[in-house]
Amino acid sequence: MRKQVLVLLAFGLLLPVFSVSTHPAGEPAWGFFGHRRINRLAVFTLPAEMSGFYKKHIEYITEHAVDPDKRRYATKHEAVRHYIDIDHWGSYPFPEVPRDWTDALAKYSTLKVLTEGGDTSVVFGPGLENALAYEDYRAFFQQTIQPQYYEDAWTCSCAELETLVGVALPACTGGVVVDGFSEYGILPYHLLTMQRRLTRAFEEGDPGKIIHISAEMGHYIADAHVPLHTTENYNGQMTGQEGIHAFWESRLPELYADAQYDFFVGPAQYIDQPADYFWDIVLSSHLLLDEVLTGERDLSRSFPSDRQFCYEERLGQTIRTQCEAYAKAYHDQQAGQVEARMRASVLAVGSSWYTAWADAGSPDLNKLGKEAIAANTEEEALLEKAKKEAQAQGRPHE
Repeated sequence: MRKQVLVLLAFGLLLPVFSVSTHPAGEPAWGFFGHRRINRLAVFTLPAEMSGFYKKHIEYITEHAVDPDKRRYATKHEAVRHYIDIDHWGSYPFPEVPRDWTDALAKYSTLKVLTEGGDTSVVFGPGLENALAYEDYRAFFQQTIQPQYYEDAWTCSCAELETLVGVALPACTGGVVVDGFSEYGILPYHLLTMQRRLTRAFEEGDPGKIIHISAEMGHYIADAHVPLHTTENYNGQMTGQEGIHAFWESRLPELYADAQYDFFVGPAQYIDQPADYFWDIVLSSHLLLDEVLTGERDLSRSFPSDRQFCYEERLGQTIRTQCEAYAKAYHDQQAGQVEARMRASVLAVGSSWYTAWADAGSPDLNKLGKEAIAANTEEEALLEKAKKEAQAQGRPHE
């Protein structure tokens, strides 16, 4: 008997029966099924000092693994946290993209001076031969502009501009900085932010924050393991393969995860350099992209077209999805890729939780109660103050 059968028996009493998700145009990453399963299994990678506490909250961690997808359109800042269109910026390993968050924002931003009559002039921007030294601009950006990240507009005063450029600007009426980076995704940067936030929650000994942030951290880590979350061609729309996103990350796991996948991933590991670790996940996902796209394209050309899509009844609705025979052919062709990325997600999520706990000094979680889970993190409180009717940043959801 294969090991995956044993793991399913071991976890059978702990894993609820999830309703099968459908595949409309707005299908979430990994599907609700996948995100919930990854978070739940990650609990079993934790050491004894943590596992008891996490098992008390396993239902919350499982169910709320999908919260980030549910609020993608609640604010304009959420969607970009789920992906990074890294190929927009160049070629692997993408040296053009700063790994530091401040540098990424500053490098691809544009600073404009507003003048009387509505005219503008650019002081700093991508592709310009700037007299303004980048080091000076970066310091200005970090101090004056970056704290405004969640504001509708990034502005500065004429006095601040004059200090920056070192000359008087008599016609100036103000300054504005345009973000040229975030719309292409900020996933690896947000992962580091979440890691730090989880560490603080452990330091504070707040059980509600710990569980709430852990659940959401699991979602973003799982997203980073999906190759199609690292490209502008995120749903095959550039290659005539619309719908491949849900096919790869939802249809295949739903059909094969419980029946075939081996989820013995071993114990969580301490992450020495979280920033490098998260970037390695993104880059390793991107390296698989050609297999994902080329494999399906070649298969679609050789497989009978009238056997590629079927109609199924789900939750009282008739939906169009890939036929099981076609899904099996693609799954076999991918040669374990989906299973490998799902397994890697489980281990990475558990390792993130374990690292945050260790970096916080390994507090005794047995002393924490089971208080109500915090409804909002500090980050979400900021987002709630934003205009919810604002147009979402970044690409439409796959």
